[in-house]
Amino acid sequence: MAGTELITTAEMRRADDAAIRAGTPGLTLMHRAGAAVAERARALTGEGRILVLCGPGNNGGDGFVAARVLAEAGREVEVALLGNRDALKGDAAAAAAEWTGRVADAAEAAPTGYALVVDALFGAGLSRPLDGAAASLVERLNGAGVPVLAVDVPSGLDGDTGTAGGAVVTATETVTFLRRKPGHLLLPGRRLCGPVTVADIGIPDAIVAEIGPQAHVNGPDLWGAAFPRLAEDSHKYTRGHAVVLSGPAHRTGAARLAARGALRIGAGLVTVLSPTPALPENAAQLTAIMLKPCDSADDLDDTLTDERLNAIVAGPGLGTGAPTRDLVRVAAESGRGLVLDADALTSFSAKADDLAEMIAAGDAQAVATPHEGEFARLFKGVAAVPLKGSKLVRARAAASALGAVVVLKGPDTVIAAPDGRAAINPNGTPWLGTAGSGDVLCGFIGGLLAQGMTPFDAACAAVWLHAAAARRHGPGLISEDLPEMMPGVLRDVLEGLEPA
Repeated sequence: MAGTELITTAEMRRADDAAIRAGTPGLTLMHRAGAAVAERARALTGEGRILVLCGPGNNGGDGFVAARVLAEAGREVEVALLGNRDALKGDAAAAAAEWTGRVADAAEAAPTGYALVVDALFGAGLSRPLDGAAASLVERLNGAGVPVLAVDVPSGLDGDTGTAGGAVVTATETVTFLRRKPGHLLLPGRRLCGPVTVADIGIPDAIVAEIGPQAHVNGPDLWGAAFPRLAEDSHKYTRGHAVVLSGPAHRTGAARLAARGALRIGAGLVTVLSPTPALPENAAQLTAIMLKPCDSADDLDDTLTDERLNAIVAGPGLGTGAPTRDLVRVAAESGRGLVLDADALTSFSAKADDLAEMIAAGDAQAVATPHEGEFARLFKGVAAVPLKGSKLVRARAAASALGAVVVLKGPDTVIAAPDGRAAINPNGTPWLGTAGSGDVLCGFIGGLLAQGMTPFDAACAAVWLHAAAARRHGPGLISEDLPEMMPGVLRDVLEGLEPA
């Protein structure tokens, strides 16, 4: 899993400290970081003047190194410092001393007419809004219309949350070190960073492993080893049997979308459990997917005596209220793989504790997939789950409170497990903003649970594959298209994975 980790600003400081204790001087790390910035700057600009804006800390030190390396390579470089050069300390002061050129006052800099501006003002650890001269400089930079290469993160951005309380640089590209930070993937940070290059500055992977980051970039490198593969003797009964609970007549489409998603992603068998009045409309549109009547929680309980039914999708188009809560209770207490979305979550508005008790009672392998509105309704009044602030923090708190994997959906979807593991999805696309796409996602998760993936792995894989399918189709996407894109997406993924 090396390389998928996301490290917080505190974990980055710990990694730096550990490398220094192991014998790599801090100034050496700074030299490597600055050289990586200079290398990327050269790649972005074949010629023309480069302005390096340096701040008062180690981020500024990286900038001084980059300026020196660029000048030694024959580039025309100007440096401007925000603050007093005499106030620089430690490695930053040493790096500044190695720069023999002029240092202008960044508070008065006009960042126009340059081929590139290097933003080395403030790094990922900044936790307060920019103000005064720094804010004014950032506003001038954003209005200058020049390419900007940010060092670590765009100045003003919180590296842990991807948010900014005030002025923040809009970068063309960003160079960071060792691993990406959560703020590189969480919005609006993802948009403000542009493409992110991760530079190796010589901190061993063993140090990262010792720190033990719990957040990861979602993708095949994270869950590929657990992804289902077919053996020579595989057949439909070895690939799991997912069931999807249908809503009443005239509200059945969402369940069918989920069911088709489960089948396309590889479940061997899929059954829609339908209220009797809705059987005709479901039967008219289902072929490979089986259909069975189910009019109550008691009917569901009877159906689940068949132990081959190993994953349940509940929520899409199901209807809200006590009958749905009863269905969820039976499903959760059965201990099966369980995906809860839409109406199943809304039925527990301000009753998250009740849902958590049901999940715990059956030791269900559960995944909840709320969007922001459903999240706010479900966890209303739960003191341990903040409804605002860092998306990563909120998803982790929700997973812990619910005892289930939580997929907090959006363009920067976060998947969190009760044990603190989390992943941020990097390949979201606005093409998914269409009716029913979340229902298909539920089916994808349910289909992977049926094939034996753990809830966290299944949720991570389904979220990434869902977005990959949408990207493959592109303009004109409707939800029915997503399962049809899955064979090509799966083929590409499986060809890129190591044999099981």
